[in-house]
Amino acid sequence: MFAMRFRSLLLMAALFALGGPLTAAADAGEEGGAEPALAEDSGGRPVVSLDRRKQQLAGLEIVKVRPSPYRPEFTAYGRAVNVQPLLALRSQYRVALSEQKSAGARLAQSGQSIRRTEELYRHGVAAKRVMQERQSFWQTDKAQFEARRAQSDAVLEEARVTWGSELADWVFQSGKDRLSDFVNGKETLLLVTLPAGKALPLPNAAAFADPEGNRANAEAAVYISPAPQIDQAVQGTSYFFRTSGSRVRPGMTVSVWLPDGNAQEDGVTIPGSALVWSMDQPFVYVRTGPEAFSRRLIGNYRPSSEGYFVRDALKAGEDIVSVGSQMLLSQEFRAQIPDEDD
Repeated sequence: MFAMRFRSLLLMAALFALGGPLTAAADAGEEGGAEPALAEDSGGRPVVSLDRRKQQLAGLEIVKVRPSPYRPEFTAYGRAVNVQPLLALRSQYRVALSEQKSAGARLAQSGQSIRRTEELYRHGVAAKRVMQERQSFWQTDKAQFEARRAQSDAVLEEARVTWGSELADWVFQSGKDRLSDFVNGKETLLLVTLPAGKALPLPNAAAFADPEGNRANAEAAVYISPAPQIDQAVQGTSYFFRTSGSRVRPGMTVSVWLPDGNAQEDGVTIPGSALVWSMDQPFVYVRTGPEAFSRRLIGNYRPSSEGYFVRDALKAGEDIVSVGSQMLLSQEFRAQIPDEDD
């Protein structure tokens, strides 16, 4: 926001120094009409008058304000997570499971061997010492099997404690590889921490994420599951999301916008380029006639995916300047400077 205001001030300074495109337009049309004039509307607000030819030379673009419902949002912060630890857990689990199966096979073979030896011992064919050796082998194989099973269970528990049950199931379930889109770069895993005191809306509520904190460029994020651990610095609850946004990569910090409750507000949406700053306040220029433009204060606005949501300063159907507002502001200020000959 500060950078936008700073650029606006620089542009105004340049326009004052160079005379601006409107002065050039006026010079080009000296023989055909008067300089752009400054008047006041019925409410005492300055009105810049500019004929159609000068509007075209100045590059003004006009858009009609359209109604747009808006759901209040709050901002959370998160980070794009590398799934390598999940892949390592899956590899550990597969190794442990393979060793468990091998130990199980040896235990089954030992069980068959001891049953045969016991049968032979009852018929006086096998010695007691042989039977005891077989029993010892079976006990050893049983202990190894239980150790391998405990190892695979430990990997499962580590995944659930660290990543939650949902992502753990993605890691260990057979069939479709749910991690493949993360590995191939089609999607990115996000760990989002809510501000303290904020609650997650319904899991299917729309969420949007952007690594540069720009709401207009934010891309959709889909809820996965709660995260079992919280961020100690923020003390807010954390959740896993996934996004297919091409601008988000593992290791990045992201801003995330989430609906703040279920309330909905009515208003209008304006493009971001329509907003112009003066005296640390935001304005837009409204076309009040074919050649007249009035600057209007925007007291209540919020960033949206299409620019800004304005609740009550503008009405649907009004025409506003989407490109060229800074030129009109410069012309308005220039018109207020007394002529040296006066």
